[in-house]
Amino acid sequence: MGLEHKTKMFFNFASSITPKEIFYLFTYTLLSLLLPLSFLLLAKISEAQYYLQRFSFWNQRYYYSSPQHFPYVLTLALYIIPFILYFILIIITIVSLINAFTGKITILSDSSYSSTNFQPRIYIAWILLCVFQVCVGLGIEGSILVGLYDSDYSFGVERSFLSRVVFLLGLHETTRVWARMVVRPVLDDTVLGGVVRKERWVERVCVALCLGSLWWWKLRDDVENLVVMCEAKKEQLMDVGINDFVGWCLYYLTVIIGMVKVVKGLLWIMAMVCPCTREMGISLVVPGDNDDKV
Repeated sequence: MGLEHKTKMFFNFASSITPKEIFYLFTYTLLSLLLPLSFLLLAKISEAQYYLQRFSFWNQRYYYSSPQHFPYVLTLALYIIPFILYFILIIITIVSLINAFTGKITILSDSSYSSTNFQPRIYIAWILLCVFQVCVGLGIEGSILVGLYDSDYSFGVERSFLSRVVFLLGLHETTRVWARMVVRPVLDDTVLGGVVRKERWVERVCVALCLGSLWWWKLRDDVENLVVMCEAKKEQLMDVGINDFVGWCLYYLTVIIGMVKVVKGLLWIMAMVCPCTREMGISLVVPGDNDDKV
């Protein structure tokens, strides 16, 4: 009966879909993917900073040359944009971590921005989304100009597949919080004219599939640069910057969120299995008691 109901809901949604719904779904998916794309961008920028710092370190040590001046686009992509992205990502990750532990955050509820008293939240979501999109766009453009995405460096340290999957779970939860906290209020205010609606299953599926594809294609290997960079710089006696430390914290906070989701999933499975096994045990014991009495 449950499968038939879900199948009926799917056909009803497919038959009643409109161009506005398609535009909403497409825009919602793209804007939600800004967060995992920022992780990929920061990993590539961290990799570029490492090699530039290493080149400058050895160049000044052995050749005593003057420091190089980089183009404005490269300076913007390497030093200014990461600071803004790290600041926004740390806030979203901390909110996601609190929500993963408690599951009760008022700003993530659908009714929290439906009242006119909470219009400032929509304005803040607009500002965050615009700043985030500009930073990611300029950062990717600057990274492509210097050929970062054509490079494939390896630091000799690889995480296990299980740790990568846990990070993916944490990143998926963080992406959902980003979508509910920033993307959805903006789209509801713009596309739907202020009408607030709950998240649909098709939106969850599209975001999850696109995130999984991005992770499998590029993110699962490159995002580890955020955490490996500190270890590589310490081994080579290089200065560890604040960006490296924040990237390290950001990676492990996301892993902790994934571990919380795994533990909650295991507890839910145990809560579902234990009553079933108890009922099976009762059904097996009762006939035996009756036979003894007879």
